[in-house]
Amino acid sequence: MKDPHLQTLEERRLELVGRSTAQRAAIVANVAPIAARTAALDRALGTVRRHPVLVAAVAAAATLIGGRRLFGLVARGVTLFALMRKL
Repeated sequence: MKDPHLQTLEERRLELVGRSTAQRAAIVANVAPIAARTAALDRALGTVRRHPVLVAAVAAAATLIGGRRLFGLVARGVTLFALMRKL
């Protein structure tokens, strides 16, 4: 026969393990959307780190040309690129 104190400790341990498992699952469920966004941000920052000259050139162009005009040029370029890919 088990000691009553040991039995109580074992029951408490099982209860705590079950509770921690449920809490871990809740944390994972709550963090998943944030993790997806931070992964996208990390990929973008990785691109910036790999191509710093390109980023500096785009920033300089935005400063010299102006944001609206640059946006229009980029939109045209993306449209042209998409059309060329379909051909």
